[in-house]
Amino acid sequence: MTQDTLDVFEDAPVLDFEPTRDAALRQLEGFVQKAGSAYARQRNFDFGPGKHGKVSQLSPYIRHRLLLEEEVVAAVLNQHDLHAAEKYIQEVFWRGYFKGWLEHRPQVWQYYKQDIVTLFDQIDKNAGLATAYDEAISGRTGIACFDAWANELIETGYLHNHARMWFASIWIFTLKLPWQLGADFFYRHLLDGDPASNTCSWRWVGGLHTLGKTYLARASNIEKFTAGRFNPVGELASEAPALEDSRPFTITPLRFAPSDLIGRQVGLLITEEDCHPESLDLPTPKAALALSGATERSVRPLGQTVTAFALAAVSDAAQRAEQVFNVAVDTTPDPDWAEQIKDWAGQHDLEAAVTSRLTLGPVQKRLRQACQQAGIELIEITRPYDQAVWPHAKKGFFGLKKKIPSVLQTLDMI
Repeated sequence: MTQDTLDVFEDAPVLDFEPTRDAALRQLEGFVQKAGSAYARQRNFDFGPGKHGKVSQLSPYIRHRLLLEEEVVAAVLNQHDLHAAEKYIQEVFWRGYFKGWLEHRPQVWQYYKQDIVTLFDQIDKNAGLATAYDEAISGRTGIACFDAWANELIETGYLHNHARMWFASIWIFTLKLPWQLGADFFYRHLLDGDPASNTCSWRWVGGLHTLGKTYLARASNIEKFTAGRFNPVGELASEAPALEDSRPFTITPLRFAPSDLIGRQVGLLITEEDCHPESLDLPTPKAALALSGATERSVRPLGQTVTAFALAAVSDAAQRAEQVFNVAVDTTPDPDWAEQIKDWAGQHDLEAAVTSRLTLGPVQKRLRQACQQAGIELIEITRPYDQAVWPHAKKGFFGLKKKIPSVLQTLDMI
C-alpha cells in the first residue's frame, strides 16, 4: 500500500465495525451459535447502541462482500438444520431478493434518483419542508425514539433492522415527509447502505413494494421491543394509508452470459461493491487496480463513517488480492477513474478489465462510464449465488422463499 493511500485514513472516524474480512469472519464465528431458535425469539429487540448482539451485525460486511452470502449460510447450516435457522437464512435471502427485484426493474431506481434531485430542489425553495427535514435528520423532532435513532445512525453507521422499520414508518406517516428523502438519509449514512435493499425497504414500508401493504409503527410495539427504553404513546400516526406511484415500469430479463477470459490479457478492478475478488471465477489477472475513491450516493454528501468504511474495505481487499494472485495492486487514490484506468491498462498492456457484476447504483454508472472513456472493455462476472437467486425475484419474496431449499441444493449447500 502506498503512502498516499495511508494518508487517506489519517482523519477517518473511529468505526464500530472494523472494515476487514478477518473482522467479518470473527463476527460470523461469534454469531452462528445464536442463528437458530435464539435468533428467531430475540431478533426484534433493539437494546440500543452497542447492544445489538441478538442479531448478526454482518450486514456491513455482506453489503461490501467482505463476506459472501453463501459463506454465511454455509456457516449457519453447519451448526443448525434449515428448519431451525429458517428465520435467519430468510433474512440473508431478503438482500438477494431485493437485489434481483430491482435488477428486473431498473426504471424504479431511475425514478428514485430523479425524485431525489427534485425533492432537494424543493427543499431549497420551501422553508417549511426544509425545517421539517432538518429536524428529522438532526434528531430534533421531539419524538425521543426517532431522534435517538437518527443520532445513532449518523454516529455509528448502523441501526437495528426493527428500528429502521419504525423510523421509516414515523418518517412517512407521522412526520409526513417524502419517503425518498428518508431513503436518501439512510443510504448516505448506513454502512450497509445498498441501492436495492434500501430503496425497496422504504417502498415496502410505504405500501409501494407490496401494493397497499404498509407498516405502521405503534407505541406499544416500540415499548416492548426496546425493552421499555421508549414509549411514544400519543406521538405517532394512528393509520398508515398506502402511498401511490402510478409511474409505469417494465420487467427486464436478466442475462448471465459467460465471458471467455482464457488466454486474454486481463486486469482486475476492485471496488467497494465487491471486496472478495479472490473468489471470483477468473484466470490469474496480469495486474489489479483498487478503485478506492468512495463513490457519492446522492446530491448530498456521504456520511464520514460510510466513506471511511468503504475506503478501508477496498484497501483490505487489495491486500488479499495481491497475496492470492501474486500481482502488484495499484491502490493510489484518484477521483478520476477514467484517467486512472487508462494509465493502468496502458502500463500493463491489458486487453480488458474484469470485475464482479455491477448492480444498479452509482458505482455501476461511474465504473462503466470510466472504462468507456478509458477505451477498455469491461467484463463483469456474475457470482453463482446471484445467478441462483435473482431469477426468483420477479414478484414477491414468497416466490423466492419457496425456492430457498432448491437454491441451496443448486449451490451444493444442502
